[in-house]
Amino acid sequence: MEQLSFKVAQIEGPLDLILQLISHHKLNIYDIEIAKLLEQYMEYIRGWQEADMEIASEFLEMASRLVYIKSVSLLPKHEELEEKLKSELTGQLIEYTLCRQVAELLKASYQGDSVFARAPRVLPKEEGYFRKHQKKELLKAYLAAVGKPGNLPPSQRIFEPLMARRVVPVSSCITRILQRLYREERAPFLSLFEESEDRSDIVATFLAVLELMKNKRVLLSEDGTTIEMNHEQ
Repeated sequence: MEQLSFKVAQIEGPLDLILQLISHHKLNIYDIEIAKLLEQYMEYIRGWQEADMEIASEFLEMASRLVYIKSVSLLPKHEELEEKLKSELTGQLIEYTLCRQVAELLKASYQGDSVFARAPRVLPKEEGYFRKHQKKELLKAYLAAVGKPGNLPPSQRIFEPLMARRVVPVSSCITRILQRLYREERAPFLSLFEESEDRSDIVATFLAVLELMKNKRVLLSEDGTTIEMNHEQ
């Protein structure tokens, strides 16, 4: 078996590999010998497999395409189909070659490496503050930072309604939802909030649903209208 000399890093796809094989073995791109090309292509694939390298699906797809063209060539009275398949492959190879040539021209005209910007200057550090302000401006800034003289802290009564709100544990809502779904299997999603007494209860119920869905214990329908038990868990 001929020693393979191509480097994997230089191959950008199956068309690139075929072009390298055509060039290396001096094949005619306009009249490709599919049997010979397939043999060389598969030899390269086997070399990858022996080296325990992962083979991209596009290379395997091209291998199956070459096998199909060869199979067609072995069938009687299928010359037209064979020529059509070979012409499609040749057209792709020529188009790919032109794209590579254009890419090389663009690469040669690229000027980005020669463009540079001046490095930022290091400014001297100023330790002091040298701006001047009117007294009124300083007083206004001071009052905005610490408040007007005589302002007292807010009365504790302002915070009492916030602190007095009922705390609803999420765990109790989880238990309530599971008990209902064990009985009914499924339920309308919005019906879970019908027994909620206040906003705290609604929020705790919603968090309970999120926790159950996160643990895959319940399933929510795609339209968000129905919730049910997940029996696969």
